[in-house]
Amino acid sequence: MGDGLLCSLHKRQSVWNNGPAMRRMAGILLGGTLALAAQADVRLPALFGDHMVIQSGVPIRVWGVADPGESVAVAFQGQEVAVSASLYGQWQAFLEPSSAGGPYVLEVQGNNRILVQDVHVGEVWVGSGQSNMVWPLKNSRNAEEEVANARHPGIRYFKLDQATSDLPLDDVSGHWMVLSPETAGELSGVAYFFARHLHGQLASPIGIIQSAWGGTPAEAWTSPQSIRDEPSLAGMIRSFENAARLARRRGRDPRLHHKPGSLFNAMIAPLTPYAIRGVIWYQGENNGNRGQGILYRRLFRTLIEDWRREWGLGDFPFLFVQLANYGRVASVSTWPELREAQTMALGLRRTGMAVTIDIGNSTDIHPRNKQDVGLRLALAARALAYGERNLVYSGPMFRQATWHGNEVRLWFDHSAHGLLARNGPLKGFEVAGEEGAFYIGQARIVGTNTVVVSSTGVAEPARLRYGWAADPSGNLFNSVGLPASPFRTMK
Repeated sequence: MGDGLLCSLHKRQSVWNNGPAMRRMAGILLGGTLALAAQADVRLPALFGDHMVIQSGVPIRVWGVADPGESVAVAFQGQEVAVSASLYGQWQAFLEPSSAGGPYVLEVQGNNRILVQDVHVGEVWVGSGQSNMVWPLKNSRNAEEEVANARHPGIRYFKLDQATSDLPLDDVSGHWMVLSPETAGELSGVAYFFARHLHGQLASPIGIIQSAWGGTPAEAWTSPQSIRDEPSLAGMIRSFENAARLARRRGRDPRLHHKPGSLFNAMIAPLTPYAIRGVIWYQGENNGNRGQGILYRRLFRTLIEDWRREWGLGDFPFLFVQLANYGRVASVSTWPELREAQTMALGLRRTGMAVTIDIGNSTDIHPRNKQDVGLRLALAARALAYGERNLVYSGPMFRQATWHGNEVRLWFDHSAHGLLARNGPLKGFEVAGEEGAFYIGQARIVGTNTVVVSSTGVAEPARLRYGWAADPSGNLFNSVGLPASPFRTMK
């Protein structure tokens, strides 16, 4: 290896040593799962296993544990780097970035020799959230046909076992699997259709790391420190601790998978040294059902910023699903407010949202149509992660309103080549005056990107909303068939 390459690798290693991932690993040596056991042999984290996918185009980080001071050599695609384990038995090495391809062999040599077989380089995405991300392909729409046709050896997935922890862990439980009819049924349906679309478009190996748990709140997936540092969120920790003490006194499950930070510590922190392209996220039902739409504005942004900081890869694409239509909620306002909070997260760079108010199920919180959810996330990925600048990847998004007497003119982005009303006259708009009572609005499309709304019951409109219901009936789409996101505005 040349001196220039060695110098470059040492510089990257120094950067990582000072970054969040290394600081966290150094701080959990006494509590981590990988570094605790006395080691006679070199060991790798579970993420480094046969059939793995390594992110292309970025330095390849390989790490593990060994005897203190043990010499460890890492070889991959003609590159070799030698490092020594620290006083605590930790080691990590960087290799130069690689282009998409495979299969390759990753070799790690210390006192023992490890060969990781069938390694591919491609695009790695983390799929996280609650039950609609967990929902398996075998239970999705047209499941029998979809599973039978799921023969894509270029798609691999690593499904984490569910776990909680009070401290950040340094390893997870799980293994890589090649996608086939024999394995695909257990994979997240949303993640599968997302990966399938990208695999077809990019002709690149795709790796999905599935880290999700049904019924969980966003605060469980956020680091405890980030929650404590945000004044509007800090009370969530105290509230959980009080509820958990009460539950224990009554002999009930304290639901540790709801504890702020518990899933971040066990199921996200161990992943953050591993390079990824981005994240797909489907969550919000739990927080919405608890009426936390307003709080979610800060919570969701904190989670996104938290993950980006911990991975140390800059503003990687964070793509999420807006809550689908669903009618069985305790309060009609809780889900619209949560959707609004999700929309506000689009103010962060390189975020994208798949609107799904047209493909949910009014009576089932787990709609079976995961095909369109995965497709809409993949469209956002193509635009935000892979630079397809002319691709229409979002439905109409409200930009601004102008008020003219008894009419309101609404302006939309992402209108493609024009707006349209699907299945009949335009509906879903409501108008209110200063007194606040909403009346059904009469709406018409004008031009390619505006809608004009009025109501016979409101002489001077002061407020307007669209799709503002748990199970809305709005039918505004753009010309490529993507639905408009719900919104509200005032004069």
